[in-house]
Amino acid sequence: MPVMHFRVQWPDGEEVNCYSPSTVIGEYFMAGRRYPLADFVSRAREALHIGSERVREKYGFACSAALDQLAQIEQHADRFAADPSAEVKVIELS
Repeated sequence: MPVMHFRVQWPDGEEVNCYSPSTVIGEYFMAGRRYPLADFVSRAREALHIGSERVREKYGFACSAALDQLAQIEQHADRFAADPSAEVKVIELS
């Protein structure tokens, strides 16, 4: 199954590499684009769940790495939840 990595920049400027077990992430994000925080988390949640389910369909078990990645994204996002103007930039998809 082809994996995909995506690099994001959080509102405080911190850059983080993220993992997806599927290329579906490319249907949810575009490199160079900024997303409002809640939208970014929602898109990541949906895409990573789909990716995890694709692994389940192929191998018979969910992708724990995708679910771990989602938990990390949600934890990072919580730091900026009080800022209504917070955005996350998707730097690159590879």
